[in-house]
Parts: sequence; C-alpha cells; structure tokens
Amino acid sequence: MTTETLLKVENLKKHFPIRGGILGKEVGSVKAVEGVSFEVKKGETLGIVGESGCGKSTTGRMLLRLIEPTEGKVYFEGQDVTKLSTGDMRKLRRDMQMVFQDPFASLNPRHTVEKILEEPMKVHGIGTPKERKQKVRELLEIVGLSSYHAKRYPHQFSGGQRQRIGIARALMTQPKLIIADEPVSALDVSIQSQVLNLMQDLQKEFQLTYIVIAHDLGVVRHISDRVGVMYLGRMAELTDSEKLYDKPLHPYTQALLSAVPIPDPLYEKDAVVLEGDIPSPSNPPSGCAFHTRCPFKMDVCSQKVPELREHEPGHYVACHLYTEEGSAAGQNKQPLEEGKYE
Repeated sequence: MTTETLLKVENLKKHFPIRGGILGKEVGSVKAVEGVSFEVKKGETLGIVGESGCGKSTTGRMLLRLIEPTEGKVYFEGQDVTKLSTGDMRKLRRDMQMVFQDPFASLNPRHTVEKILEEPMKVHGIGTPKERKQKVRELLEIVGLSSYHAKRYPHQFSGGQRQRIGIARALMTQPKLIIADEPVSALDVSIQSQVLNLMQDLQKEFQLTYIVIAHDLGVVRHISDRVGVMYLGRMAELTDSEKLYDKPLHPYTQALLSAVPIPDPLYEKDAVVLEGDIPSPSNPPSGCAFHTRCPFKMDVCSQKVPELREHEPGHYVACHLYTEEGSAAGQNKQPLEEGKYE
C-alpha cells in the first residue's frame, strides 16, 4: 500500500424523490446519503459498515455512477468522475469494477460462464477471441474453479462458486479498484473465509485496491486496513481497523462492536443497548442523526450536525463529545480505552 490517493470522495449525497398525488408530484425525498467524504489509497482495503439502510451500498454504486449522485464529487486518479460523459465513463469502468451482493442475480442465467466473463473484454475491446477464451480459463483457475466450468450455466454452481465467478468477471479488465458490496453475506460461513482469503491473495497478485461494503464487523476486520462506520447516510467514524476495534470513539460504533458475539462461553462483556428505532431517512432528526438513540446526548446534539474531524492522528469521528461545543456544554462523560464512559 502506498500513500498515493486513488479515490477521493467529497460531500457525496443522494436524495431519492418521494412522489404522491394523482400528478405524481415530488412531496419529499429519502436522504439515502447525506454528505459522505473519504479517501482511498492505492493498494489498501477500505471497509464501510453500518446497519441496513445506512446508505453504504448506495455510496458504493454512486462511486461507479451506477446511481447518479445528487451532489458531491468523486475523483479517481484526480479525474472528476461525476462530470464524465457516458462514453468516457464506460472507458473508466475498465479500471473500476464491482462485485455484487447476490452472485446469482448478477449473472445472466441464459449465458454460459465463458460468455459472461468474455463480455467485459468485448465491451472494452480487449484481446482477440482466442486470447479472451484463454484468459477466461486462466482466471477460472486463479479463483479456484476449473477451465471446464466455462461451458456451464450459473444455475449449475453453488453460491460460493457463483461468487468466485463474479470476482473473476471483475478481474477480466485488470481493474485498479474493485468495490465489493456484501461479497460474502449470501454465502455459508464455511465458504466466507475461503472467498475473503481469495480476495486478499488476488489483491497481492494484481495490486488491487478494495472498497468492501458489509454489515458483518467480523468480515470487515478480517480484510480491511481502514474502516468507515456509517449511520443514516453519514460517516460517523473512520480510522485504521485496529484502532476502531481496540478503541472505538463514537457511541454508535461502540454499540455495533458490543453486539458482535464472542466465541467463548466464559467471556462476559457489557453490551451497549440502543433504545428506539432507526429514524426514517425521509424525515431525519435535526442535528446529529444518532442523538435520538444516543445515551450521551446533549442539547447541542439536536441543534448542530457534527463534522467528521480528526480527533487523533488518522482517527476521524463525527460526535459532539469531541468538539468544543460539547466541552462548553459541560459534558463530563469522556471515553475510556475500553470503550465505556465514566
């Protein structure tokens, strides 16, 4: 991993319109993503985690412009992706590929594996027909399948095998960045580690950069160099994987980590129980979106949206517990190393 930035995201937003009435006029909007910013270095793996509906998958799709952003900028190698024409965007997708959550839904059931894997190369004009067929067989071997699988159809494979095919398809154009949206959530636990280990091996072999979107904190910890935690369309915390798991700062991150089961019946830990439901993204609360469930909320939390700030070197958090406003309010609950409060 280098210090060179491959991808830079600035204030990315996505609002889906809500239409009602006979004329279908816009009566509101679902704020799926509300001002997300982060950077991804070449060769690293950035994990994005959060509860269902927090906007992490929408963020990943906007990076490739599979969904058009409402506002914000996405820079890939210094080039503003949001301003590219359809033709230029198609060319750029050779360097930016995606592995989808459902491996069966993302594969054309009418095509053989060979045709599915050849298609990206045909679209981008890579190689001759003979070279494309040869590369299909090479990549099938690399991802743990056999060359004779090229003549089979998606329904003839298991879930883990289909996901391997999805990974092979993403590699066909030799991309620089792969966005993996819940790459193992549809797989058995016994298969998940195999696919994750495969992704790590491929990263080293092809010098890949990953953005891994998941709700499973164990998966993210296994594969990520840095982790961003999202809540209701915003980034709540962003730091190195080890720092996040050893010393989470945001109350929401602490609650997520406390819910992770420990495979030791003799180990006891204090669970952080969040009260209330996740607010609706069509009508988010004022100020900090998490204040309606936060056990340490202050008056300023409902009045002002906290910015994602660097609290410690490389450790960013969006919480008023770590701002001047929070200190001025007389808040005396400061985080301890164990992730608890006094």
